Amino acid sequence: MNNCIVIIPTYNEIENIESIIRAVLSQHKPFHVVIIDDNSPDRTADKVVMLQEEYKGRLFLEKRAEKAGLGTAYVHGFKWALKNNYDFIFEMDADFSHNPNDLEKLYDACHFGDADLAIGSRYVTGVNVVNWPLSRVLMSYFASVYVRMITGMKIHDATAGFVCYKRIVLESINLDSIRFVGYAFQIEMKYRTYCKKLAISEVPIIFTDRTKGQSKMSNSIIIEAVFGVILLRLKKIFNSL
Repeated sequence: MNNCIVIIPTYNEIENIESIIRAVLSQHKPFHVVIIDDNSPDRTADKVVMLQEEYKGRLFLEKRAEKAGLGTAYVHGFKWALKNNYDFIFEMDADFSHNPNDLEKLYDACHFGDADLAIGSRYVTGVNVVNWPLSRVLMSYFASVYVRMITGMKIHDATAGFVCYKRIVLESINLDSIRFVGYAFQIEMKYRTYCKKLAISEVPIIFTDRTKGQSKMSNSIIIEAVFGVILLRLKKIFNSL
């Protein structure tokens, strides 16, 4: 059985879903893909079902009843991946902001390198972001600076959503205790990995903003991330993380 699974959460990604699936499954390394769809009104899941005929045994679909947040979608995917005995579990967006050609770089960092968690980092070698307005670049960059200050993690891109976990990372974390659902989820997963003293590595990538579909960013997600970091640090201090 293939040991690499790429988890792609979706909500109304009909414009991107076929292209991203084909791009991932055409890589030299035979990745598998599981789509976690939150009952998209645009019938994203129906397109996935059609493609499953073409990619039997490599493309899977988990359809949830309603939109329930990025974090819970990934936790659902993590549990599914562990249950199905994958050793390398990837997070990836459906909108091509993460380049499928970079998947193997993350895999190499975990399989051949020392990383337990490999992060596709926008900021480890400067600012490698395409098509974002300056305001959003600055917000994202300084969010990671803020996270480093509060948590002590030496990570340049704490909110990155393009990552590879070794199985041991997800097995060591109580997935049912994950609190956050937006970008704070990405910070929480990295911080829990850091607190377990597992090895984290950043792999430089170029991030390109979506050209199709709509961003899921909202003010509530930003607020959750700002205050969530403080809460995570306090929970660590009081040994309740």
